[in-house]
Amino acid sequence: MITGKNIYKRYGTVGVLNGVDLQIQKGEVVSIVGPSGSGKSTLLHILGTLDKADMGAITINNVATHSLKGNVLASFRNKHIGFVFQFHHLLPEFTALENVCIPGWLAKRKKNEVKQKAEELLKMLGLSHRMGNKPNEMSGGEQQRVAVARALINNPDIIFADEPTGNLDSVNAKELHQLFFDLRKQFNQTFLIVTHNEELSLLSDRVLHMKDGKIV
Repeated sequence: MITGKNIYKRYGTVGVLNGVDLQIQKGEVVSIVGPSGSGKSTLLHILGTLDKADMGAITINNVATHSLKGNVLASFRNKHIGFVFQFHHLLPEFTALENVCIPGWLAKRKKNEVKQKAEELLKMLGLSHRMGNKPNEMSGGEQQRVAVARALINNPDIIFADEPTGNLDSVNAKELHQLFFDLRKQFNQTFLIVTHNEELSLLSDRVLHMKDGKIV
């Protein structure tokens, strides 16, 4: 599903990634752990095409994403990759349903088809009673589940999650962890998760430990 070879990234004089190699198979739930500043989030953002490596090759489903640019890259990201961040980044002026629909509409899919899929996802995530609510009318756990539904709307090949439970209490964090594994079981979804949460990392199929910009 994903291959990264010899990935390097510097910010100014600081080397953040120093030759990272990794492979992730379809349907795997893989966690990346390590101390702050070890390069975890930078690696996730580069693999997810949100940032560019200074050097190295990345393929997702046999597509060399490091070679894609502009609108072609944006379109690939929209159709094949889902993101869940520590802060949900929901648009405050839109309802839960509309927030989930937006990536589908950006992909120029039929409006009714996207809306139906969004409703199904929100129901599956226990949010059927929140479809018409705006983010400030929902709890933190509910907002994060809306963000998960939004990540799933275009049936992505992989979900990248960057500290997805970092802003949640322990009960909601546990529920979100379980949700990732339920989704993998149901859709054979692939997850790459950056986390400080030891409980989540231990549940994963594999744990990648990072230190000083390398997987150790």
